Amino acid sequence: MEHIGTLTRLVMLLVFVGWLFMWVMLPTKTYKYSWTPSLSIHLNSTYFREQGTNLVLFSFPIMFLASLGCIYLHFQAKHVPKRSLTRRSRWLDFWKRPLIVMNPLGIVSVMAVVFSAMFVVLLGWSLYHYLHVSFAHLMMHGVGEKVWTAKFRSVSLRLGYIGNITWAFLFFPVTRGSSLLRLVGLTSESSIKYHIWLGHVSMVLFALHSVGFIIYWGITDTMSLMKQWSQTYLSNVAGEIAFVVSIVMWVTSIRRVRQKMFEIFFYVHQTYLLYLFFYIIHVGVAYFCLILPGIFLFLIDRYLRFLQSQTKIRLVAARLLPCNVVELNFAKVAGLEYTPTSILFVNVPSISTLQWHPFTVTSNANTEPDILSIVIKCEGTWSRKLYKELSGSPINSLQVSVEGPYGPASPHFLSYENLVLISGGSGITPFISIIRELTFQQQLNDNRKIPTNILLVCAFKNSTDLSMLKLLIPLTSNTSTTSNLSQINLKIQAYITRETEQQQPLENTDNNLQTIWFKPEPCDVPISEPLGPNSWLWLCLIISSAFIMYLVFLGLVIRYHIYPKELVGGPSAYNYTFKTLWDMFFVCVSVFLATSFVFLWRKKENGKKEGIKVQNVELHETREIESCPNMSVVETTEVHFGHRPDLKNILMENNKKRSDVGVVVCGPRKMRHEVAKICSSREVNNLHLESMSFNW
Repeated sequence: MEHIGTLTRLVMLLVFVGWLFMWVMLPTKTYKYSWTPSLSIHLNSTYFREQGTNLVLFSFPIMFLASLGCIYLHFQAKHVPKRSLTRRSRWLDFWKRPLIVMNPLGIVSVMAVVFSAMFVVLLGWSLYHYLHVSFAHLMMHGVGEKVWTAKFRSVSLRLGYIGNITWAFLFFPVTRGSSLLRLVGLTSESSIKYHIWLGHVSMVLFALHSVGFIIYWGITDTMSLMKQWSQTYLSNVAGEIAFVVSIVMWVTSIRRVRQKMFEIFFYVHQTYLLYLFFYIIHVGVAYFCLILPGIFLFLIDRYLRFLQSQTKIRLVAARLLPCNVVELNFAKVAGLEYTPTSILFVNVPSISTLQWHPFTVTSNANTEPDILSIVIKCEGTWSRKLYKELSGSPINSLQVSVEGPYGPASPHFLSYENLVLISGGSGITPFISIIRELTFQQQLNDNRKIPTNILLVCAFKNSTDLSMLKLLIPLTSNTSTTSNLSQINLKIQAYITRETEQQQPLENTDNNLQTIWFKPEPCDVPISEPLGPNSWLWLCLIISSAFIMYLVFLGLVIRYHIYPKELVGGPSAYNYTFKTLWDMFFVCVSVFLATSFVFLWRKKENGKKEGIKVQNVELHETREIESCPNMSVVETTEVHFGHRPDLKNILMENNKKRSDVGVVVCGPRKMRHEVAKICSSREVNNLHLESMSFNW
């Protein structure tokens, strides 16, 4: 089986390299004048016309990789023992080492810098060759047009071509259930910054493209072309609409605007569908096929998330902490697996019908088989409304929908010999799941290697925030949890930055802790995977069947509807925009049919096998959290008042005393950057950084 896996990885690597090679060759003279005539004869059939070449060379390879990747991940999961810690590749430590730590880029690893540089080189290479080919065969678009204006138009047009390259990659980072991201060890949360970078680059290129053409039309006295919606060529009006929508999206997605007015950013960003619609109409069917795979896979993922979100989830209990923190505990099916630091997207219709917010899963899939928990720090408008609703008049139920959970393939950061966890405020939440996983691994007692020393350094504003440490003990706590916390050699250093002396003992911080138990509703169901067990195989079926369906529908319409008209009236006999609309329509129909069929089929089959019923998880025996687990947290905690942690001193001390130290940081940007600079300094040789950020 190992040889088959190696062969599969080799095949996927070759296909991906071949796909990238075609992007490298696309702007060259060789591709345009030597390859294109031959490829058009063999690939642009009467079934696909001008789309044939791009479908074969640019769309098919990625769809093949996504499908084959699903199969590979399925069998990999079957042959990797559950509950095992995956050893990280030591050679990756260098590539993951921070190389750039600065605003607005954030923490950028060596690997990210290398691949970003390669992408910039690709953009530069493409622009140079596009212009080289264009200037060698410069076309004049008007009588008496000057050479420099023709070159100016050519540059503006080719900047749009370069923008298409960014769009070919734009949607991959935001496809949450992507097999492609999982194959390279990424999650959508860890790669969201690449989506942001690509978005900014594409907007700069498209802005230059659009403004360049407006200037060109003004110079050549052809401003009337701004109102042109050609039946035989691309639509200028559609491009202008797309440009206006994109500018609004771009302005509201600037970091400062996004963080201060998140709701405006969120709602405006939903207009990406409108932007996408007019953008595709503007570029036409041939160029649409260049960027099709990313959009196709994103639509499948987005529709699956929509189907999952239509289910009302069984909310078992909520714990309200005095520091304005809410822990929500959901029922889940016993077979649902997820890893520490996974993310769950939550929607509460009574607060906002459209808003979805991501939260870290704090429960452990192994020790809490029926419960999935998340922690919410009430700092924004949405979370404060939730806290107010739960802490107000007594309620028996709360309607909640979820998407996920989504997380890394394995908790590779637990394979370090020593672990330093650094958090600021609500950044402690992913560490709750890490510590719970460590207690589980210790409980197995099978001599596996786990970190021998765990140091949790957490900074809080007020002493009431210390109650968050009580979340290290799950709602379903028992005496074994207490012993495991001591056995994993956990040390906690808590820093209260805005108080100079202790207001109340740590063991009394839970006096105001309130637990709300909800009554089950008949329509409530536990959280489960959208496609149930063997979800990677079913996702492969959706991707492959939807793409084949799209090709069949498109081929039939072109062959028996579009081609006969073009055969009689010439290539321009059929409306250019209608061709594009057919393409978009068949993409949507194929995704809808394939995803709906498999989802509903799997839902029915899983309902029979699992006997999915609303689980009456009352847990009477655990409604009172025992004092013994609380004492274990108190005993491992050292509280400091009036100052922030000296991170450099703490990390340098660990670097000298211990080898192979994993440093995981989650908190404000300033804290993350400070830790990253320390771990990337020349004085350090034993610290390996893992940075987490959920406030992009």
